[in-house]
Amino acid sequence: MKKNNSITILLSLILFSFLSCDNLLNLEPTSNITTASFWKTEDDAKGAIYGMYARFRNVTNSNLFLWGEARSQNLKQSVGNDFSNMRIFQNTLDAVDAGPSWSTLYQVVNDANLILKYVPEISFLDGNNKNQILAEAYSMRAFCYFVMARTWGGVIIFTEPTEGYIPEKMYKERSSIEDCFKLIKDDIDKAISLYPDNNFITGRNRWSKPATNALKGDVYLWTGKVMNGGNSDFSTALNALTEIESSDVMLLSEFNRVFDYDNKGNKEILFASRFQLYESSNTGYYRMYIDQLPPNPAPEASEVIGVPRDGNYWTLSDESLAMFSNEDQRKDGTFYELYSFDAATGLYSKFYGCIQMKFNGVVDAGSRYFLDDVIIYRYADVLLMKAEAENALGKDPSTSINKIRQRAYGENYSKHVFVNGSKAQNDMEILNERLLELFYEGKRWWDLIRFDKVFELVPYFKENPQDKYKLLWPIGLNILSMEPNISQNPGYQER
Repeated sequence: MKKNNSITILLSLILFSFLSCDNLLNLEPTSNITTASFWKTEDDAKGAIYGMYARFRNVTNSNLFLWGEARSQNLKQSVGNDFSNMRIFQNTLDAVDAGPSWSTLYQVVNDANLILKYVPEISFLDGNNKNQILAEAYSMRAFCYFVMARTWGGVIIFTEPTEGYIPEKMYKERSSIEDCFKLIKDDIDKAISLYPDNNFITGRNRWSKPATNALKGDVYLWTGKVMNGGNSDFSTALNALTEIESSDVMLLSEFNRVFDYDNKGNKEILFASRFQLYESSNTGYYRMYIDQLPPNPAPEASEVIGVPRDGNYWTLSDESLAMFSNEDQRKDGTFYELYSFDAATGLYSKFYGCIQMKFNGVVDAGSRYFLDDVIIYRYADVLLMKAEAENALGKDPSTSINKIRQRAYGENYSKHVFVNGSKAQNDMEILNERLLELFYEGKRWWDLIRFDKVFELVPYFKENPQDKYKLLWPIGLNILSMEPNISQNPGYQER
């Protein structure tokens, strides 16, 4: 049976490489015979859902971090040069150098659309299994559009798969941001209504009802703050986030164990994109490790780093580094500070830079591979979103925040207890706590927009307050050349 399932998955991925196409990919249309011959059995549906998650790795291996965090400037250039992403970190993007496009997201959307079109017609031995697959497809489509809406604003809405060359279906105009969020919210509601229970699939690398409630909380916090949804949206967010606490989730006692390669699918994880040795390529976190020890390093550096790998392109900014306390276990679990010997002082005090330790992967046959799962939602994130919703509604967020701080500070917690203050004070505390807890997890840029702190905390925007248009990303010339009905985001066409 295991062999047959593997064959089914492989065949589905081969088929999907042809079938899941849209005009953004510029692929030749597949034949109707191929489509009709595939969507027949429950195994076909399972193969399709596995294919969707495999393709989702193209979104999460690097792009999700770049869209969701890199522009926050919580990192700065280290000793290496990552020329391909430099302008993202510096906030100097334009249509010529626009960063990763939305193509990988639309590929996953198309996979979801295929599932939503064909799976309802397939007979299942257990109807709950069909509903689970459909629910996951709705969750995935909602998430992909949520990423796009936060990154580019209103985008093209596809709710039907692209099959064959039909220009009137393929070449569409961008929808309004309001219509995008209507689709996102509708998809979330459909998904939640279809999940048969509150359980997680083993590995927690597929969507579930708790994970979709985390997405719902995230979405409604965004529309509540950024789109003036107000208390109604905050209440919806709080209800969704509170419901998660009745599922099988918990904070692990050791912060660093949440991310370890040998602890995938632990109880703090709600949903993660799976990366596995011999199954997938490295994530982009290799850019924040190091390829060799610095000159005359501190004696313990070799043991901490273990096997070096790749270049050290990005390191913590001075502002980020200063926020981490030595009493906070998240500091050692997030990064390691490298020091070289300083002859002038006779101490190992010459600062070389920081390397990320959160997603440092696995060593196999003497080589390091960056294959930790990319976490989409975990329970600590849920607690901090819950605190944010509580504060927005004028409620005391202390309990939610202090659960995080108890784990972070351990025996030193009494010195770091959160005490309820004004809404503005609480928001700042929550935003800072999110940086400490979720550093490197692709959240910071979107957090800064949601809390309306971009022009206060991001160096580029502090120096260029006129560049409000840059809260959205530019659309690359490659996309514009393939999409005749797409217009550039305002502000970029003049530059």
